[in-house]
Amino acid sequence: MATLSAKIFKHHKKTDGTYNVKIVLYHKKQVYIDTPHYVVDHQLTKSLRLKDQFIVSQIEALLSTYRKAISDLGSKIESFSAESLKEHLIAKGIKVDFLKFADDYIKALRSKEETEKTGANFNTVRNHLIDFNHYKDQLPIEFISVEFINRFEKFLRNERIMLRKDQFGREYKKKGKPLPDSSIHIYLRDFQALFSAAIKKYNRPSLELIPIKFNPFEEYAIVAVPQPKERKLDVNQLSIIRDAEVTKGGREELAQKLGLLSFYLCGMNAVDFFKKNYIIKNGRIEYCRSKTAARRKDKAFISIKIPEEAQQLIEFAEAAAKRYVSIGGLNKALSKGMEALSKTTKIDHLEFYKFRHAFGDLAGNACRKPTKEVALALNHIEQGFKTTNMYIPKDWGIVDEVQEGVLKLLRPKNCGQTRYECSSTTKFLLSYIQPISLV
Repeated sequence: MATLSAKIFKHHKKTDGTYNVKIVLYHKKQVYIDTPHYVVDHQLTKSLRLKDQFIVSQIEALLSTYRKAISDLGSKIESFSAESLKEHLIAKGIKVDFLKFADDYIKALRSKEETEKTGANFNTVRNHLIDFNHYKDQLPIEFISVEFINRFEKFLRNERIMLRKDQFGREYKKKGKPLPDSSIHIYLRDFQALFSAAIKKYNRPSLELIPIKFNPFEEYAIVAVPQPKERKLDVNQLSIIRDAEVTKGGREELAQKLGLLSFYLCGMNAVDFFKKNYIIKNGRIEYCRSKTAARRKDKAFISIKIPEEAQQLIEFAEAAAKRYVSIGGLNKALSKGMEALSKTTKIDHLEFYKFRHAFGDLAGNACRKPTKEVALALNHIEQGFKTTNMYIPKDWGIVDEVQEGVLKLLRPKNCGQTRYECSSTTKFLLSYIQPISLV
């Protein structure tokens, strides 16, 4: 049988002269539960018993709540240890503050490289919730209902005032533009993921601990993601980007060269240029793709041949990455650079990720490479053959063939494998259009 009592410990006296009132729980062994109540000497007898009647009434009410919770367990209490029973009693009184939970959860995500971007995305949702909550930093999770989500979506679809902080931590207000369906879908999807994470943390059905009794997203229809715009870049557009004259040292040059380098290296992601966790040996670049490394047993490892077009661009990428303290900073610079490159080349809506899509599109459609080979070159995992792939070592020669087929599309016709095998006339033309001339 579990027993409960209140106790003050003399050796727990703090430097400010206060004692925390503890609840002593005995069930198979003794454990202690902190309370929110603190007392000083004049509220205690000489034997350290409570004599302040207000505190006594508060502690008695808490003990009564705990005793009822124990009584409700009935015979199930025998399956509890002292520690699990303590957890059960504490959780009975939990009131979940969604914003506090979100802060702690996001902080944990952003402390790890592999989840930093997810944390940043969740932080965007948190910021919008604070705007919607009129800048209050508390949001009881029971307030989040289907109707709440509906009002939050309407809030995002209209102009709104947003409270943000600058690089020095100073708060300022800015006007937010109405968000389209694509952004609404992402924000509500991330909101739903945060809510599910809270349920996973606080709800323990096996212990009958269910402080979050309802998931409103189970009844809320999140707007469907719109059909994405075509991300394809054709050979002519890639040639225009390659040959474009851009201002040296700026974000436009960064976008041009890193975009081309991504294309030459089978769609390598910007985050992998930034982290520089790759090894270059024997004319190849080898690394584990950051986006999927944590989800794959092979750590998403890939080995790619470094073509002549990419050699000097790798040096550029290594130098450029040092200018940014986070992948977020690099991504923002690339975004601005792509906007400038779009104006220069007259190619609308350039994005860094389009270069990866272009490689996959040209490999599959222009070069007629099998989907399995394209997937290998793009470092995708084949969902239907996970077990089989464990027994078949990867053949990087296949990746080389896919890469060579795609890059040939951008090389002058009637040339050999390198520019040194071309005719004198073609050499002159090649020196004008090769991407190395951009460095």
